[in-house]
Amino acid sequence: MTVKSTNGLKRSPFFYVGDKFKLIPQLKENFPTNINRFIEPFCGGGSVFLNINANSYVLNDIDSNMISLHKFLISFSDKTEEFWNEIEQLILKYGLSATFMQRTVPVELKKEYPKTYFAKYNKDAYYKMRKDYNDTHNETLLYLLLIYGFNRFLRFNSNGEFNLPVGNVDFNGNVQKALDEYFGYVQNKDISFYNCDFEEFVNTIEPTSEDLIYLDPPYLITFSEYNKLWNEDSEMRLIEFLDNLNCKGVKFAVSNVLWHRQRYNGTFNDWAKKYNVVPIKSNYISFHDNTEKNSVEVLVKNY
Repeated sequence: MTVKSTNGLKRSPFFYVGDKFKLIPQLKENFPTNINRFIEPFCGGGSVFLNINANSYVLNDIDSNMISLHKFLISFSDKTEEFWNEIEQLILKYGLSATFMQRTVPVELKKEYPKTYFAKYNKDAYYKMRKDYNDTHNETLLYLLLIYGFNRFLRFNSNGEFNLPVGNVDFNGNVQKALDEYFGYVQNKDISFYNCDFEEFVNTIEPTSEDLIYLDPPYLITFSEYNKLWNEDSEMRLIEFLDNLNCKGVKFAVSNVLWHRQRYNGTFNDWAKKYNVVPIKSNYISFHDNTEKNSVEVLVKNY
């Protein structure tokens, strides 16, 4: 079995690590046809909501910078020319590579550093831009730091300063396409954003049986930076909360990983048995075992 084609799907312009972009066809197969409010307590970069039809979208994330960047981009959805002018001026100001503008890395540098030439070329410009962002908190600079940063993380130190190193990446045509599709999609949509704990968020918006809550929480047994925020207590609180939603007749679907690199999430697996468990063909692939039997991802739904 192979992961289904993602042709025609919209990619998040944040290229969020661990997003569900490649799995969206499988998720959509398992979502209700008619959704009043599509509710995401862990929206991240927004890959899922960008590809789901609903009357409105109610989105939350605990990461305030992620929510601020969503709001920032949406503010430009009806003035995209202004956005692109600012982006291009900043790229020129700092001297960054940008293949979507035909600003390419010199051939000599590519030959000298065949695997890291973007990082070598953009390094000084990136650190100058990072310093300027930490001095000004300009949101366009923050978006550019995300695009040019290592693994496209949003990471800050204890003083609130952005501290991610430069990545071996470029502002290319894929980023441009994702932004244009994002602008086009959100322009006429009813979208609300929140920045709080998942339980507080859902209790605030009072979901009904006409809504769908899709949850992609941090995974207890995987190792990404994002998942360090999650622990066994968080997992228990989540599944108790989902049971309460079920008692209220609210539809939910939750993604999770049961096995990963010989680690087993028994807490979630035991709980999930009372609901409808759908195996998901995951894009987790072990470096040492490309048979993809190394991880088991599921979608659990109560309908």
